[in-house]
Amino acid sequence: MKHDALGHNSGISNGGFTNSDIGNSGVSRRAFLAGAAAAASLATSRRGVMAAPQDSTAKIAITLDLEMSRHYPRRGMLEWDYQKGNLDEPTKDYSVRAAELVRERGGVIHFFCVARVLEQPDVGWLKSISEAGHPVGNHTYDHVNVLAQTPEETQFRFRRSPWLVRGQAPADIIRENIRIAAEALRDRAGIEACGFRTPGGFADGLSGREDVQQMLLELGYPWVSSRYVRHLSGEPHVRPGEDVFADIVRAQQQSQPFVYPSGLIEIPMSPISDVTAFRSHFWKLGDFLTAIRRSVQWAIDHGGVFDFLCHPSCMVVEDPDFETVKLICDMVRDAGPRAEICGLDRIAASVTAG
Repeated sequence: MKHDALGHNSGISNGGFTNSDIGNSGVSRRAFLAGAAAAASLATSRRGVMAAPQDSTAKIAITLDLEMSRHYPRRGMLEWDYQKGNLDEPTKDYSVRAAELVRERGGVIHFFCVARVLEQPDVGWLKSISEAGHPVGNHTYDHVNVLAQTPEETQFRFRRSPWLVRGQAPADIIRENIRIAAEALRDRAGIEACGFRTPGGFADGLSGREDVQQMLLELGYPWVSSRYVRHLSGEPHVRPGEDVFADIVRAQQQSQPFVYPSGLIEIPMSPISDVTAFRSHFWKLGDFLTAIRRSVQWAIDHGGVFDFLCHPSCMVVEDPDFETVKLICDMVRDAGPRAEICGLDRIAASVTAG
């Protein structure tokens, strides 16, 4: 299993056993599913109370994480790890166009901003997104790992430039990075941060990290999007088979909102993410659309939640014509009153502990 300079693997997660490990670790599908089922049962008892929607309308969210992605727009580009918030023009343009497309179809996109982008000369593009009614959430200032145990683990930038955080405890670095992101959004763009998404997704979310849960509550965030359920992704460069698609739907079923014992609401990210499919496993767009279609259909059929996770810095290369976003919008339209496109704040408000 290959890891980057901070010990993170090449998939979406910043910690734990992630989907990019599956297919590269030699774990059999049967063993993986058995382990996943056992882990899910254990995690449910540890993490809190599953939440239930107050109505049967499927809640479909389209979320874009405003950050740069390693290996995009071409393979070998790793400098973005140190400059996650320095968005290039194609990424910003894609974000604006996606927002316009979804708004024309009667929906919203929930954006999560790595706030270092607000140091750039022009932030009009982000203001236009917010003014059009799309919520913008906090994704930290530097894309920090909220589960980091040492200052060096918090972000590549601080490993290269340790003097920026020297003498600070990891918890203080993380808290301040979240706080100043909200302040930057407010001061530079006039945007009040709507919710918080952790950089990277974790197989267990924030379970077992009551300190992080409490920190977010103290900073004014009643909900978080931090969990990404492990699932099969297939072998890199090999077209995914039916077992992979079926397991993604299984993971989607387990990616429903719940409430931690602290009272913090968790809204998991739904599989499969763009970076997992395209960057880590070299999927083709058609297979990605198949996986997304099946997960969205499950949510519609069961009145569940689907939280589509993507990155415009990746999608501008892999899906330049917005086929995935159009697919989701069309499926919700065709479902009529059984589904709606909404932000994660609407999802958080629609669930109660059951």
